[in-house]
Amino acid sequence: MSAQGQQVVILKEGTQRSTGRDARGSNIMAARIVSEAVKTSLGPKGMDKMLVDSFGDVTITNDGATMLKEMDVQHPAAKMMVEVSKTQDDEVGDGTTSVVILTGELLGKATELMEKKVHPTVIIDGYRQAEEKALAILKEISEKVDPKDKATLMNVSKTTMASKLVNQHSEYLSDISVDAVLQIAEPEGDGYTVDLDMIKIEKKPGASMTETRLVRGLIIDKEVVHDGMPKQIKDAKIGLLNAAMEIEKTEFDAKISIETPEEMQAYLDQEENM
Repeated sequence: MSAQGQQVVILKEGTQRSTGRDARGSNIMAARIVSEAVKTSLGPKGMDKMLVDSFGDVTITNDGATMLKEMDVQHPAAKMMVEVSKTQDDEVGDGTTSVVILTGELLGKATELMEKKVHPTVIIDGYRQAEEKALAILKEISEKVDPKDKATLMNVSKTTMASKLVNQHSEYLSDISVDAVLQIAEPEGDGYTVDLDMIKIEKKPGASMTETRLVRGLIIDKEVVHDGMPKQIKDAKIGLLNAAMEIEKTEFDAKISIETPEEMQAYLDQEENM
């Protein structure tokens, strides 16, 4: 505060400051630009995007989370859209494009209401009521699926893969995916819980998608330390060690005083015999 009681704001040179309606308009516009960028990748006729980073690496995808992760977004509101997509990917694993588009459309409708002099607080309250209604409808129309009903689970998996590059192998990969999830599903209350961290994916370039296989166990991606070692062992006994297999050097402070050539030779002889 200054001596006259006026507020003094010190900003970095080149910083732009906006408040009120201008700030809301800028934030909504930035968020909607992100939404429009991914909109054309949605649906059965959605197009893949080719992304080239600063190193020249090329990524071809129609996954919303991947696209937004590769985009160099600077605007704070646009970064929030990226976080929305990331959260959707972490929590659900799909619908990353849809959630960004839906958010953009909600902001667009909110803009129309604000132009009609509807206060933002009223709009937020209305959206919260709509959320509660939507969740109630989803709960009403949802169907409980028995884990033994593999056909339904595979249909869910194939639907998810339909818009991905792997869609031509969706039947084969869905079978593997469902089996992998069922292996780690644990009963919890009226349903099941799945810790996806229990599923690890090892990728090896050069082979076909149909050579993908499920290993009910553990894969350690390491090469043999010597060519003479066996490549395959049946009924092997495996030891798990939580320690390094190496001999640590003993740390000690010692001084050796050598005064004659004979003592030096004796020291070297002892070193060879150790």
